[in-house]
Amino acid sequence: MAEDENLKVTGIYSKFWRITLVVFSMLLIFVGGTYVPYLLSVTLKMSYFASIGIGLVLLIAGFGLMIFLIRKKLITV
Repeated sequence: MAEDENLKVTGIYSKFWRITLVVFSMLLIFVGGTYVPYLLSVTLKMSYFASIGIGLVLLIAGFGLMIFLIRKKLITV
C-alpha cells in the first residue's frame, strides 16, 4: 500500500507531472503546428516545406502525447 502512495506522489501520476504533461502536449499541438513553422521560415530563412514538415512532426508528437495521457488514464475525456 505504501508503494502505491509513493508512486502517486513522485511518479507520473502526481498532480505536478499530469499538469506539466498536459500543458506540454497542448503547446506542441497549438504552437508546434502554427508558430514554429512561421518562425522557422521567417526568422531563420528555412525552406517553407522543411518548416511545415517540422511543424507537422511537432503536431503529431503533441497528439501522440495526448493519446498516451488518455490511455494511461492520467486525464479523462
